[in-house]
Amino acid sequence: MTSHLLKAEIHCHLEGAAPPALVVQQARKYGIDSSCFMRDGAYIWTDFAEFIRCYDAVAQVFKTEDDYALLAETYLTELAGENTIYSELIISPDHGDRIGLGADAYLSGIAAGIAAAKEKTGIEARIIVTGERHFGPESVIAAAEYAARVKHPLITGFNMAGEERMGRVADYARAFDIARDAGLGLTIHAGEVCGAFSVADALDLVKPQRIGHGVRAIEDDALVARLVELGTVLEVCPGSNIALHVYPDFESHPLKCLRDAGLRVCISSDDPPFFHTSLAQEYEIARHAFGFSDAETNAMTRTALEAAFVDEDTRAKLLAKLDAQSTAA
Repeated sequence: MTSHLLKAEIHCHLEGAAPPALVVQQARKYGIDSSCFMRDGAYIWTDFAEFIRCYDAVAQVFKTEDDYALLAETYLTELAGENTIYSELIISPDHGDRIGLGADAYLSGIAAGIAAAKEKTGIEARIIVTGERHFGPESVIAAAEYAARVKHPLITGFNMAGEERMGRVADYARAFDIARDAGLGLTIHAGEVCGAFSVADALDLVKPQRIGHGVRAIEDDALVARLVELGTVLEVCPGSNIALHVYPDFESHPLKCLRDAGLRVCISSDDPPFFHTSLAQEYEIARHAFGFSDAETNAMTRTALEAAFVDEDTRAKLLAKLDAQSTAA
């Protein structure tokens, strides 16, 4: 068991982490029929496009600032109970606008939930603002402009998620320039649904510190060597990759091959209840499916903390906690 290990994750979508029991509670609160996206306490979808639709339906049960405070606090408290010391939550301000709440109130609620969870458990968390690729370049640029303008102390990174097969990375590059100029850390979903070329495009046009997923880089030896040379961190989410049929099983998943090639990799949960997983389960997968030792898993946690979009004082404290556990072990 890996329950004793300290954990960290740097790739998790907040609405995608919504516990099904909380979603049922919220749906009842607003008189929403959840049967079209839930069955027997599980989210219903079959392919990537349906997953996006299901995700959006789940997100619709969170409507107010208090709802988002509850969601963030609930998820982070759950993580803390699994020995997690750090989490980065991916959020979408334009979702706040689309539901009529407004980006500012959406952000305020999430920040309140983060503060409540920290006060209760000590868990550290930061926010990554994301633009959703399938809403087009202007929407992604607007998300970057918002992140740059609001200057919220918990917003430390910028990302682009959504349907990877839509548009070219070049169409969205300006958004990352805006975020970079604002001092935000940069990460981008690539090499998940699309192949190695999408990772290469991201490196050429965005120059991110991290790649969300990135596992299909394994298809190009020269790209793997480039990632090693750059020190780019891959935010790998094995359970998600299997659920979305990026790979048929863990035996064919390239996490260990990427690590053995010298890439900086770490593990995260992505949208855990959608994929019947959790961060704790991903750590179990690391041990039982990939054969990682505690020391090897701790090394990936260290990578996550070293790559986290967080101030150096906080990073040092988090790494000290990890080192203290490793020394005790």
